[in-house]
Amino acid sequence: MGSLFRSETMCLAQLFLQSGTAYECLSALGEKGLVQFRDLNQNVSSFQRKFVGEVKRCEELERILVYLVQEINRADIPLPEGETSPPAPPLKQVLEMQEQLQKLEVELREVTKNKEKLRKNLLELIEYTHMLRVTKTFMKRNVEFEPTYEEFPSLETDSLLDYSSMQRLGAKLGFVSGLISQGKVEAFEKMLWRVCKGYTIVTYAELDEPLEDPETGEVIKWYVFLISFWGEQIGHKVKKICDCYHCHVYPYPSTIEERREIQEGLNTRIQDLYTVLHKTEDYLRQVLCKAAESVYSRVIQVKKMKAIYHMLNMCSFDVTNKCLIAEVWCPEADLPGLRRALEEGSRESGATIPSFMNIIPTKETPPTLIRTNKFTEGFQNIVDAYGVGSYREVNPALFTIITFPFLFAVMFGDFGHGFVMFLFALLLVLNENHPRLSQSQEIMRMFFNGRYILLLMGLFSVYTGLIYNDCFSKSVNLFGSGWNVSAMYSSSHAPAEREKMVLWNDSVVRHNKILQLDPSIPGVFRGPYPLGIDPIWNLATNRLTFLNSFKMKMSVILGIIHMTFGVILGIFNHLHFRKKFNIYLVSIPELLFMLCIFGYLIFMIIYKWLVYSAETSRVAPSILIEFINMFLFPTSETNVLYPGQEHVQRLLLVVTALSVPVLFLGKPLFLLWLHNGRSCFGVSRNGYTLIRKDSEEEVSLLGSQDIEEGSNQMEDGCREVTCGEFNFGEILMTQVIHSIEYCLGCISNTASYLRLWALSLAHAQLSDVLWAMLMRVGLRVDTTYGVLLLLPVIALFAVLTIFILLIMEGLSAFLHAIRLHWVEFQNKFYVGAGTKFVPFSFRLLSSKSSDDMA
Repeated sequence: MGSLFRSETMCLAQLFLQSGTAYECLSALGEKGLVQFRDLNQNVSSFQRKFVGEVKRCEELERILVYLVQEINRADIPLPEGETSPPAPPLKQVLEMQEQLQKLEVELREVTKNKEKLRKNLLELIEYTHMLRVTKTFMKRNVEFEPTYEEFPSLETDSLLDYSSMQRLGAKLGFVSGLISQGKVEAFEKMLWRVCKGYTIVTYAELDEPLEDPETGEVIKWYVFLISFWGEQIGHKVKKICDCYHCHVYPYPSTIEERREIQEGLNTRIQDLYTVLHKTEDYLRQVLCKAAESVYSRVIQVKKMKAIYHMLNMCSFDVTNKCLIAEVWCPEADLPGLRRALEEGSRESGATIPSFMNIIPTKETPPTLIRTNKFTEGFQNIVDAYGVGSYREVNPALFTIITFPFLFAVMFGDFGHGFVMFLFALLLVLNENHPRLSQSQEIMRMFFNGRYILLLMGLFSVYTGLIYNDCFSKSVNLFGSGWNVSAMYSSSHAPAEREKMVLWNDSVVRHNKILQLDPSIPGVFRGPYPLGIDPIWNLATNRLTFLNSFKMKMSVILGIIHMTFGVILGIFNHLHFRKKFNIYLVSIPELLFMLCIFGYLIFMIIYKWLVYSAETSRVAPSILIEFINMFLFPTSETNVLYPGQEHVQRLLLVVTALSVPVLFLGKPLFLLWLHNGRSCFGVSRNGYTLIRKDSEEEVSLLGSQDIEEGSNQMEDGCREVTCGEFNFGEILMTQVIHSIEYCLGCISNTASYLRLWALSLAHAQLSDVLWAMLMRVGLRVDTTYGVLLLLPVIALFAVLTIFILLIMEGLSAFLHAIRLHWVEFQNKFYVGAGTKFVPFSFRLLSSKSSDDMA
């Protein structure tokens, strides 16, 4: 685990790989996942690179393995997955593995082809037997009774035309029999009638059981048909129609003896085919079982080998030294591991000259690497979804671990709902090693990946639920209320005190529906509740008024603190990138603008809470009015919070007004002053150069300068641009846009934090409505039917609580918390314009291989 506060320091390294050891070295690097390769052949087509032949060989092996996996899955053979990932195969074993896989593929294809042919023949013979069985009932024919239709009537009674018609009918009667699918029967019969003009007799019978189609393998309903026709021409037409409708035509026996012989022969052949097919399937299953034992490791090995050749194609080939040159980004902390991986690869290949590396200076911006574990990964993903951090800038994920679940809990403050969410997340955390959770459906996998976020969200919601004293919309009286009702009765006080105070008596209690407790009366309010809000407020009619005031002010305080913290974090960025002038000309004016206006608002809120009590609350001035009067300078006298308030507010407004022009013009004028060659804080400069092209003002200073003895050291923040690159108008416009966005954003962002109050109010009201519509109704039913009604009411209450209050409201609060971090917090210091460090690692390939085989 590296530092989560800032991305790790990266360096650009040049690898010199001997041709004979390059494969083994990259295999060792892929197992460790230390470096990200740069493509040195960007102008070379992928078909013209050196190792394109090896990549094609890997793709051919992948094709064979995909075919094997499909056949294994079709045979319902389980695919065993190894616990460890096998290394990439050595080069001397690649040809042997390729030959074995090709032989296995050829053998499987031949056996599968023979099996399909046997199966097709078996289905055809079964259809033939069914056809013979059904057509036996159509007509019983014998040779001795078979008419030839050659008896013609006398010429004296029939005309010549009739004679010729009977002569055509005198041809021998023919038969066509077979099977046709159920959906084609009607159209088939109509076609026969139209084409053959009624010279056919069609008989149908439906089979009792559906049969499998030998061509498609689909199980459908079949009809057996027998067509009787006269003449050869009609017979040709009938056969063509049968072919068009894909009928399965079989020869029809002319005699009973022939039918019997065919039936016996079919039975014998069917038995033989069953035997041969069974043995073929057994042999095929044995071959697939043997292949399934090693297919998992083969898939991973081929993927690793293909990844190695893809990386080798990014290297440049040095013909003179006969070596490959690669450029990689590597964290400085992993440089010893990189050297060990190169030594290990050279040792495995048996090379006499080892591969080595060399660190080279660069002006390019390195990729961003922030190491995470299973706990911090989810919070880092939230930040990366906004934008990958720029190189070495402050990472917001470290603070998001606390602020994100806390802001969520402010909107989702309910002890009961938070505890249910906490238990769900705790269940996921305790069973995180279960394979079914990591390989579950998309929605469940999303919950699983964010299990630690849910855990903290639920835990913080339990805390804010205790502060709000809200548990399923009901208050919990843990320590006893600090309000005393009996102290409001007149009998509790002396006669002298009764005249000064508005007290209760029996008449007041009987004739008033609403009674108000007065905290200014001694003994009514005995002190604040030890933790959170007093439970008596759940019974008060002005509960919403009290809670709205409390939550609205709390939201403003939290929002201003959150934004101010974001501006302070920007100072750490300026210090790290040696831009100290940004601290004086940007960050400090921003802080003054924020604190002099909105920080003063927090001061007024807290001051009013501390100074004014129940006795003086009626004369306390309105904070909103005082805040508005701060900008309007009213001439009339108003109530003030404290003595000298007017002078303090005018001083704050003067500081605010002075910080705005500094924020708008300070940085551009300072950079222009540097560019014109003026001295920097009274010290002459003598050695500036551009070292970062992507800094926001495009200026920089090269290290510490050589200055004369006795003079002060030059300010690290002094930067300069070359004459060709300096553009004062662009810098001024950029700073003006940033300043306007910040000044207006301070107002809109502060108002945006009021969503903490709004979502908290909505959640509490929804929970209250759900309780009033279900549980209160179920609990008010009398004991006779109440017990029977309470069980379904509780079940419905639980379902609606989970789906509406936990999932829907939780998702709403989650999205609003993300927005507060992305827009209101991160834009104060976070650029997010970097590129993510993607190492060459086999772990990514191994995680995908099981998904490909599934």
